[in-house]
Amino acid sequence: MTSQATVAHRICPFCEAACGLELDLDNDKVVRIRGDEQDVFSGGFLCPKAIGLKDLHDDPDRLRTPLIKRNGRFVEATWDEAYAEIEQRLPPIIAAGGPNAVATVLGNPTSHKMGLTLYFPRLARALGTRNMFSASSVDQVPKMLSVGLMFGSWLSVPVPDIERSRFMLIIGANPMVSNGSLWTVPDFRGKAKAMRARGGKIVVVDPRRTETAAVADQHHFIRPGADVFFLLGIVHALFDESLVSMGRLAEHTTGVDALAAAVRAYAPELVQARCGIEAATMRELARTLANTRNACVYGRIGTCTQQFGTLCSWLIDVINVLTGHLDEEGGSMFPKAAAFAANTRGAPGTGRGIVSGRYRSRVSGAPEIVGEIPLTCLAEEIDTPGEGQIRALIAIAGNPVLSAPNGARLAKALDQLDFMVSLDIYLNETSRHADVILPGLSPLEEAHYDVTFTQFSHRNHARYSPPVLARAPGMPEEWESMLRIAAIAKGLGAKADISALDDEALEEDLKKAVGPAADQVMAALDHLKGVERLLELGLRTGPYGDQFGRKPDGLTLARIKAAPSGIDLGPMAQRIPEALRTPSGKIELAPQMLLDDLARVEADLAAPAPELVIIGRRQLRSNNSWMHNLPVLAKGGYRCTALVHPADAARLGLTDGGAAQVNNGTRQIVVQVELSDEMMPGVVSLPHGWGHNLPGAQLGVAAQRPGVNLNALLDENLRDPLSGNAVLSGIPITMKAHAAA
Repeated sequence: MTSQATVAHRICPFCEAACGLELDLDNDKVVRIRGDEQDVFSGGFLCPKAIGLKDLHDDPDRLRTPLIKRNGRFVEATWDEAYAEIEQRLPPIIAAGGPNAVATVLGNPTSHKMGLTLYFPRLARALGTRNMFSASSVDQVPKMLSVGLMFGSWLSVPVPDIERSRFMLIIGANPMVSNGSLWTVPDFRGKAKAMRARGGKIVVVDPRRTETAAVADQHHFIRPGADVFFLLGIVHALFDESLVSMGRLAEHTTGVDALAAAVRAYAPELVQARCGIEAATMRELARTLANTRNACVYGRIGTCTQQFGTLCSWLIDVINVLTGHLDEEGGSMFPKAAAFAANTRGAPGTGRGIVSGRYRSRVSGAPEIVGEIPLTCLAEEIDTPGEGQIRALIAIAGNPVLSAPNGARLAKALDQLDFMVSLDIYLNETSRHADVILPGLSPLEEAHYDVTFTQFSHRNHARYSPPVLARAPGMPEEWESMLRIAAIAKGLGAKADISALDDEALEEDLKKAVGPAADQVMAALDHLKGVERLLELGLRTGPYGDQFGRKPDGLTLARIKAAPSGIDLGPMAQRIPEALRTPSGKIELAPQMLLDDLARVEADLAAPAPELVIIGRRQLRSNNSWMHNLPVLAKGGYRCTALVHPADAARLGLTDGGAAQVNNGTRQIVVQVELSDEMMPGVVSLPHGWGHNLPGAQLGVAAQRPGVNLNALLDENLRDPLSGNAVLSGIPITMKAHAAA
């Protein structure tokens, strides 16, 4: 066979960094993956995960044909047979129990797939259910709620302008491993090194001396779950020492006096014992933030996954506002995405704001946030009888049996469903419960544009990846499967004309958005279909778009396709007040919901610190459970270890490499101990996403070293009451040596 070598470009789908890659192909086989040095956003950077893209595509465990469960066993089926099975079984459940008898759950990979991201709303609209769940409520909803209340839009998340910053305070985040989370920042290491070379400093606050802390100028241990006291202490110090200086934001901010009154009781000297950080340190950090021209505070997973997650998320942005570092170069700024960002649409500077708690979950009464119910409520909504009980589930690119607390209960609940559909590339710990599995595409088989992560990017850009390899004959695109299920839910049947259905939905949206011009816009989009048509519309009507000819030099899909390494749209720029979508047209510094929640903080201030608690951690080669089946990422030493401080190990009789039993009440796991002085005494760390030893899953590589599931220890009923986010951090435990049976 004659060799046919080509080079293709691809945006990496493995984490939020979204690095640009170059793939060397030979006869449609990937032979090499490297960073695209011309990429306008990542500039050639790539981490070890990127080379796993070849393993993912070639993985023999990756599903390539639909599966239907017959007599308890999966058998291969055609696409027509799979859709017919859904048509036979889903509509009767809706007819008997109403729309809320069906639930949906979205997993992390959805955000890396343009088709799923843009077409899930079509499916949700067709189903009409209130029972929608996603992975967001195990790690990020507190931030979405706090920025929604402050700035008027769920995804108006300000991110550090690291390339112009001179001081960063990082709390409960590890961007050396994640390359940002709700902050898309490839090569954090290189950017942090450059920052320090120009005289900048980084201070990390974390109960573990993380990889980020190791490259920082200072690191301070903090008691897990006590970040709110530390942040309140800094805010108090800013007012107490007359350090508040909002600059031009003063005229665009409301609630300063109410905030000052609310934090009066939280002097650093009063909260230092609770958070484990000395008052003098809090005051010094407040002064540094106030007196450094280009500075900001950034917090992430550790500040969200706790009982005060929404308050922590709010206070981080409060500090940036009070010190004049929000919306300023080198501070915390708002990206301006080329498409799909709510804070670039509609009238600038004002809006309807956000509303939460429009309804509550049936069993626990947890509030709706962003149209979702907390994922930790899914099991009880299935296994608790009564009107409104969930009887069917559509799971999309998710594995909540591993990623959510008390997966054992959820697994049992899934087996009680009348019907379950999974759209997934693997037969994993969750999809094994399905009646029908529709395989997703390999990332190399589909086009991609970062719908979500451009909204969190440290630099504005637009990049598009065409499919690298052809789909198998007859394999539908994922957006087509979403529309097919939507047609079934609407009673149109599995053989409905989904192209016509897609046209009707777009026409309806356009009539609402542009009125009489809808027909003209539809005609201008007629050369495209499906997900590319929605992308073209988003780009052309976006802030850099050509506005359908009114701005001839503006963005179009064709222009982005012609730039394989992307188009640079410049650094972040000031966007206040334009980016605001609050009814007042101002930054809401003191939302009443958040002020009221300080009563919980006051009650918790005198609580004694637990003797021993557990936290999670993220690892570079295994950010999420779906990466554990890739040989190139799984190789190396055993990584699912419990990090324990030597003093704790000596006290508890634990040895390096030995086994330990960990208990949270009646919940119990057995872990391998790794002694580490990077841990704060009294804190144990276990990575998330492991536990690949459940029967029925087909993950050959992952099953060789299944690891232990941290979430098996966690209580699904423990949530931040404002956001409903799961509490994953700072859980009290007991620990003792475990003798092998």
